[in-house]
Amino acid sequence: MANIITISDFSDPRLDLFARLTEGQLRRRQESKQGIFIAESPKVIERALNGSYTPVALLMEQKHIEGDGAPIIARCPEVPVYTASRQVLEALTGFALTRGVLCAMERRTLPTVEELLQNARRVAVLEGIVDPTNVGAIFRSAAALNMDAVLVTPTCCDPLYRRAVRVSMGTVFQVPWTKIGDDHTQWPHPGLERLQALGFKTAAMALREDSVSIDDTGLLSEDKLAIVLGTEGDGLANDTIANCDYTVKIPMSHEVDSLNVAAASAVAFWQLGKR
Repeated sequence: MANIITISDFSDPRLDLFARLTEGQLRRRQESKQGIFIAESPKVIERALNGSYTPVALLMEQKHIEGDGAPIIARCPEVPVYTASRQVLEALTGFALTRGVLCAMERRTLPTVEELLQNARRVAVLEGIVDPTNVGAIFRSAAALNMDAVLVTPTCCDPLYRRAVRVSMGTVFQVPWTKIGDDHTQWPHPGLERLQALGFKTAAMALREDSVSIDDTGLLSEDKLAIVLGTEGDGLANDTIANCDYTVKIPMSHEVDSLNVAAASAVAFWQLGKR
């Protein structure tokens, strides 16, 4: 039996998950050992459930209880479902709900790099990418274009940040990922050495004249390849580039000197993800 709760008191602390806690506060929620994140829209929530993430609470417009939200409620019969009109929910959350459904979910313990890459051949590494829109878009490209896993450095935006999850269309729950290092002192060293010890050649995507083209035959023939993408604006750190096995450049025309990191990732994954 669904546990439907009509919202009448905006100050109800049970609604803090959706309306009053920051991303950082959600990660530190004491009732969940690993913390909480928010998934938006029925499709994204379904993908999280398919990925075995545990729901904590749902928030949705009343019309979705027997509409788009019904299949989700059916899969989560013991989870409280808070509901009100669209106008009330927008007043509560401060923004328009994406397709009218939110789900608070428990984070999971992340695997080690070694566990994650046991059977992987093509991996994306995100160095210090701070824009959640870019992180979400990169995950979506990774899912579509044959990446086996994604690694994020300690200074990278959290892939479970609400906007990153939304932009990824839930593919963040489909592509295996973990952090490579617990703090900034662990990347690029010993992070790069961990990858190389696992048999990966590392390819730094960078605008250098001494780089190889993305269609280089030697690069394409590598059995295991980690594609390293840098932060918006500055790109990869010089130390990272210097210690990668390849520096790779995407050939461009019309005097365009660079692509947005999310666009560059799609090109790189398409070319280098071929088996």
